[in-house]
Amino acid sequence: PIATGTIQKIVDRASEAIFPVYETIGRIARSSRCNYIDETSWFKENALQWLWAMVNERVAFYRIDAHRSKEAFRQLIQDWEGILISDSYGLYRSWVHGRQTCLAHLIRKADALAERKKPDLKNFGHITAALLRQLVAFSKDPPTSRQWSDFYVQLLFTLSLWENDKNDAGRLARQMVREMDALWSFLEYKGVEPTNNRAERALRFGVLWRKRSLGTQSEKGNRWVERILSLKETCRLKTKSTFQVLETCLRAYFTNTTPDLSWI
Repeated sequence: PIATGTIQKIVDRASEAIFPVYETIGRIARSSRCNYIDETSWFKENALQWLWAMVNERVAFYRIDAHRSKEAFRQLIQDWEGILISDSYGLYRSWVHGRQTCLAHLIRKADALAERKKPDLKNFGHITAALLRQLVAFSKDPPTSRQWSDFYVQLLFTLSLWENDKNDAGRLARQMVREMDALWSFLEYKGVEPTNNRAERALRFGVLWRKRSLGTQSEKGNRWVERILSLKETCRLKTKSTFQVLETCLRAYFTNTTPDLSWI
């Protein structure tokens, strides 16, 4: 038998034990050349909050904030000024240090238009989705000068035809025009992907946790979620055993020593 309060004390100790790992993950994330960033809803005492993820090929760093705001974003990234891969949320569009917008989000919007009954919307959706998929394919098979020229001309021509329409096709065309400089950053910067799937995958476990637990009940609970998610997902990225790393951190905690951080 074990009391509920005892379980909470065990969780609290584990949260303290992995704090050095969490700090190190955050420092590495904020010093990386590029990061994939996304956010999803979270709940603390049934109040809406936001779970933010800052992910790259080395680490995954999480932070829960009461807001989905510029200040919350700044608290996540602090002094980081690298290449941002994200969706088209207005907060991200103002980023000036290099950005790749998620092409998968745009493809989903184009596919939705392709399923509409109105011929004009349907036609725009089909053409735009095909062009965006061709652009994604360039990440694995870079285009020749001729291929790029043909693609670029066709894209500009397509957007110019629908840009002034006052319907969903026009809205998507204007969005793509606004984000034109961020559509193909992956062709300019090595290691940048054309979609934000890396951050979306990193948030998936947090979403499932929220659905099962209905969130947290305190700030202390939020800190536990941030830390254990950061440890778990970073271990996954590095093909490390989460349990073994957690065990090492707890042993260091009980012997009042610093856990091994060299694996991060």
